[in-house]
Amino acid sequence: IRFPRRRVIWRPGSRVDLGTIETLMARVKLDKIDRRILRDLQENGRMTNVELATRAGISAPPCLRRVRALEEAGYIQGFHADLNPEMLGFGVTVFAQVGLTSQAEADLVAFETLVRAWPLVRECHMLAGEADFLLKIVARDWDAYNRFLTNDLTSAPNVSHVKSALAIRRSKQVYGVPVDDGDAETET
Repeated sequence: IRFPRRRVIWRPGSRVDLGTIETLMARVKLDKIDRRILRDLQENGRMTNVELATRAGISAPPCLRRVRALEEAGYIQGFHADLNPEMLGFGVTVFAQVGLTSQAEADLVAFETLVRAWPLVRECHMLAGEADFLLKIVARDWDAYNRFLTNDLTSAPNVSHVKSALAIRRSKQVYGVPVDDGDAETET
């Protein structure tokens, strides 16, 4: 990563003006090595720095500096373990489309805040279109989801309707985004 002369440091979780972040990221150039590091870490976040450096074709110290720079710039947001929901007793996955009675910004933020407090909701996306939000919800069984639906979700303030879709099976799950090697330097 090549930073501009005036270096702005941002760490995940810190409060920084979004315009500052966008300006920084617009001026950062990812080279082929950065893209390789991102792709490899996205595929295996437990890869050692030595292995990552070998795969990227550089030595370990500069590789670690690049990883830290990618974290500071916001390209890497964290590292997580991929848990097996079924082995932990969560056999049901439901996608719920939620419509709100009001789309005023304060009401949208209030709903998003409420959703963060529900551990069964694993993802929340605001949508454009018929529904306002799409939630990915896990539950131990259909009855547990039904309890969550009736006790929490449909009774939440400003919720006008919920349309549930039970996932039968997962055919594909790939985390992150496609990262190509990029033959030439690419400005993002």
